[in-house]
Amino acid sequence: MSIIRWKPRQDLFSIRDEMNHLFDNFFTGWQEPRRGSIEGGWNPCINVAETVDQITVTAELPGVKQEEVDITIANDVLTLKGEKKEEAEVKEKNYHRIERSYGSFQRSISLPPGVQADKAKAACKDGVLTITIPKTEEAKPKQIKIDVE
Repeated sequence: MSIIRWKPRQDLFSIRDEMNHLFDNFFTGWQEPRRGSIEGGWNPCINVAETVDQITVTAELPGVKQEEVDITIANDVLTLKGEKKEEAEVKEKNYHRIERSYGSFQRSISLPPGVQADKAKAACKDGVLTITIPKTEEAKPKQIKIDVE
């Protein structure tokens, strides 16, 4: 048995979305394609990690072209903005279930003070965007040696 981290806010949004979808289907009598947890878009999953030398942000962006992602850092806030476009609709297919989300997204992450925004680098591999932002020398922790008398 594995341990799963409880995310109350995300779980509540998910329950709300499921209830909305249930009532929409009940009153309209037909099932429309799901468009993600946020009206008109979706949110990519993001991890933020910190080491002594840098901040690393990874974002899952499957199916999003690199030229459709805008990355900015202003006032110690990293913002990812873009759009995941739906594939061309095929008239011959009868979908039984649609779970893939499409639409625009925007994620903003507050960065700690002391990062070098002008030296940030971004790379994308296998649908995962990795952004590394080095810290300034002043922001790095200092080791202080204790003198023994």
